[in-house]
Amino acid sequence: MASPLNERKEQILRAVVINYVKTAEPVGSRTVSRSHKMGLSSATIRNEMADLEELGYLIQPHTSAGRIPTQLGYRYYVDNLMDLNDLSADEDLVLSNSLSAEKMREIEQIINNSARVLSSATNQTSLIMGPQFKKSAFHQLRILPLDEKRSLVVLITDTGFIKNKVIDMQQQLSQTELHQVVSYLNQKLYGLTIDQVTTSLINELKRDLFRRLEILEQAFILLEESLKEEKQIRVFLGGTTNILNQPEFKDVDKIRRMLNLFEQEPLLFKILEDTSSESENDIVVRIGAENEHEDIKECTLITGTYKIHDKTLGTVGVLGPTRMDYSRVITVMRRLVDHLNHSLSS
Repeated sequence: MASPLNERKEQILRAVVINYVKTAEPVGSRTVSRSHKMGLSSATIRNEMADLEELGYLIQPHTSAGRIPTQLGYRYYVDNLMDLNDLSADEDLVLSNSLSAEKMREIEQIINNSARVLSSATNQTSLIMGPQFKKSAFHQLRILPLDEKRSLVVLITDTGFIKNKVIDMQQQLSQTELHQVVSYLNQKLYGLTIDQVTTSLINELKRDLFRRLEILEQAFILLEESLKEEKQIRVFLGGTTNILNQPEFKDVDKIRRMLNLFEQEPLLFKILEDTSSESENDIVVRIGAENEHEDIKECTLITGTYKIHDKTLGTVGVLGPTRMDYSRVITVMRRLVDHLNHSLSS
């Protein structure tokens, strides 16, 4: 499909976006002429900017001022005009070292550090959905005798989540009986995601194992507790003050709304979850009104997903004003996701 803008208009729109992102000040024709060396007169540039305004890509906030991009202008820039540059070797090394799995074995610690690194590298606010246990698939259940009266129940998922619980044994099972029970459960549960291990399925397994139920009751409790734990939503934030430092958020009411948003972890989780299917294989950019949630309709949200062994566990996001250095943020996001995936899968 043919582009709605000719090359000259594209050059001028690109110049306006780049200058406005840098200065947060409306961009005039002289600024475009001086800084981008297009070989066009200020009068020609001014006429083209007027056409871009009529087409909805620019807006003139004050009669005597220059112009700024609209949400449509930003969208056209991201889709057609933006250049993506690689990070420098030093910057990439900083990201890699910060997320080294050798330094941080706990998944949540890696995610928390990722939020901090991402906000620092982009100078925006980062939001990272904590790993969703329910997206992991059941891999193995083990029951390990500790002594005559106690055993350790261990639940292991395909993504490396491990949950364990010490249970009291009311009566002793032989090693053969214990092996038979565990083999039965592993056979029935293997490959199911945690949210597929429903209460009704657990009850069905209990009925099948009724004769050994007294000993296995607390093993089933571990499975039930795993389902309940998924309700404990975690969203890790980084650089929450970054967005408040932007000129667009100097208004007290806007600041109050953003601070209130950052306190609503379930809503932040929902915002990230709603983009997860779109960003499964690439970075997704939602600008202004493209965001479904009212609280961020004046913002840009850029998201991607992170994985363990190719299984998606959560969403990484950067939230900021629509006046954002899209090229920088997208480049950093892609590299951070690559390093995060490597760290979690190591």
